[in-house]
Amino acid sequence: MTNARPKLVLASGSPRRLALLEQAGIKPDFLRPANIDETPGKGEIPRTLATRLARAKAEAAFRAAQRDSETAGAYILAADTVVALGRRVLIKPEMMDEAAASLRLLSGRAHRVFSSVCLFTPKGSYRQRLVESRVRFKKLSDDEISAYLASGQWRGKAGGYAIQGLAGTFVVKIVGSYTGVVGLPLYETVRMLEGEGFPITFGWLGG
Repeated sequence: MTNARPKLVLASGSPRRLALLEQAGIKPDFLRPANIDETPGKGEIPRTLATRLARAKAEAAFRAAQRDSETAGAYILAADTVVALGRRVLIKPEMMDEAAASLRLLSGRAHRVFSSVCLFTPKGSYRQRLVESRVRFKKLSDDEISAYLASGQWRGKAGGYAIQGLAGTFVVKIVGSYTGVVGLPLYETVRMLEGEGFPITFGWLGG
């Protein structure tokens, strides 16, 4: 089966990023999550961390793609999202008590979400964008925190919450990119792909 457009590799296993791309009518040909160390460097600020990790994911996926005849010559798209309070990076919690601590920190306060997108072209050049959004949570009660933890929607999410799920009810205000907070700023991603010659509207014709 031939494909009339260039191939696209999404270097992520995130169902949220895949859903966002599909919302824009873009269906990646391959999902190739990049396994990298996401540990922040000593003193590394949130925006720098998001930028570094997105670039590292894209580079790793590009190298892997070049070794595979199916993906050689494809566009490679990677992203990373970091939630921060000031200079403090809020991790992706693995345990419920870590998620509870994050939610208590976010309760009644504004925090920032940094989403970086990195695109490698078939020629090996790359472009990158960083999008900063500000999100304010309402004051959370102990019952709300307990119920949210019980839902399990905090698992694997930066800052211990997913804005597109139940935590959307916690958000008083957002300034910036909603899709960036979800995990992939669509406006910037689509403009970047378009700018490098990827035919965005190819997949729109079928509805």
